[in-house]
Amino acid sequence: MDPKTVGFVVLEHVNAVDVTGPAEAFAQTKRRINGESLEAGSFERCYRVLILGIGVGACVTESSITIQPHLNFADAPPLDTLFVCGGTQIHDRRKREKLAKWLKQRSPLTRRIVVIGSGIHELATAGLLDGRQVAVHWRLANDVASRFPGVRVDPKALFIKDGPFYSCAGGASTIDLSLSLIEEDFGRQTALNVARELIIHLKRSGEQQQYSEALQFQVQSCDRFAEIFTWISCNLDQDLSVEALALKACMSPRNFSRLFKATFGKAPGEFVASMRIAEGRRRLKVPRNSIESVANSVGFRSADAFSRAFEREEGCRPSTYRSLLGVSAAEVLANGQSKVSELMLAQA
Repeated sequence: MDPKTVGFVVLEHVNAVDVTGPAEAFAQTKRRINGESLEAGSFERCYRVLILGIGVGACVTESSITIQPHLNFADAPPLDTLFVCGGTQIHDRRKREKLAKWLKQRSPLTRRIVVIGSGIHELATAGLLDGRQVAVHWRLANDVASRFPGVRVDPKALFIKDGPFYSCAGGASTIDLSLSLIEEDFGRQTALNVARELIIHLKRSGEQQQYSEALQFQVQSCDRFAEIFTWISCNLDQDLSVEALALKACMSPRNFSRLFKATFGKAPGEFVASMRIAEGRRRLKVPRNSIESVANSVGFRSADAFSRAFEREEGCRPSTYRSLLGVSAAEVLANGQSKVSELMLAQA
C-alpha cells in the first residue's frame, strides 16, 4: 500500500501544536503487512507527511520553535489531504494572493482540505468556504464572522466537516480531528491504536464544545474538588456515593455535600447521574456496544435501571435514541449530532 500524502502549509508564527500534533498522529499510523506475524514487527506507514512553506525559508512558530519546510507550497506533489495552518504574522499581499490562487487550483484535485485556527483566512479569502459551516477558535470567531459574512462560523465545536472541507479550532483539538481523519481512512480500531500510542485520555468527537464541562468544573473547583471531576469520569463504573466521594476529597459526607452543591448548583448524586448518562449517550453511538454493556460500563446495575435514568435525563429510552441514530449510520457519521437532534424534534 502506498502511503497517503498529507501536506501542511505552514504560515509564519503558527501555533506549533497545530502542526506537530496532527503530523505526529499521522506519522504514528501504521498497519501490519499482510502475512507477517506480530513478532516480525513488519509494519507499513499509512501516511507520508510533507511540510510546505511560503517561500523556502524556515518558519518560526509562536513558541520560537523553528520548522524547516520540505518544499515551497508551489512545488508540492499531488496531495491526498491538505492542512492550512494559520499564523499571526501577515505576509505581503503578493504571497497571500499566490497562496489563494494555488488553493483554488488544488481544491478540486485534493480529497480533503483542512483549515486550522487562523488559517481559515487563507481559504475564506480564496472563496472556498462561502456558504459553509466552519469551526473557529472562540477567540477568533467574531473577527472571522465580520470579515467573511458568507462563512457560517461556529465558535463552540472542536471540528466540523462540510463537504471536502474540514475546519478545526486548533490546539489540542487538532489531535481529535486527525484521529477522526485516520478513522475515516483505516477504521476505528486503527484510530484508537494511535490515540493509545499518543496517550490520549479520550478520543473526542467534533460536536463536543471547546470549553469542556470538565475544564469548566476544574475552573470552578476549590482545591479539594480540583481533581474530583477527572476521578469521577475515569471511575464511572465504581462506587460514586457521597460517602466515597467525600472520602476521596478528605471531607465528611455532610460537609462535602454542602460545599459541592454550593459550588456547582447540584447535589453530588445528581451530578454523578448526569455524568453517567452523558457518557452512556456517547457510548451508545458505537454500534457494537449493547445497551446492557453500556449500562454496566457507566455504573448501572442493570440495563433497565440505565434505561429509566436515561429517559428521565434525555426524554427517551436508549433503544429509541439508538434507533434514531441508526436511521443511517453513514448519515450519523457525516452529519453528527445535529441530525439526531432534528430527528428527535420531528418525533416530539
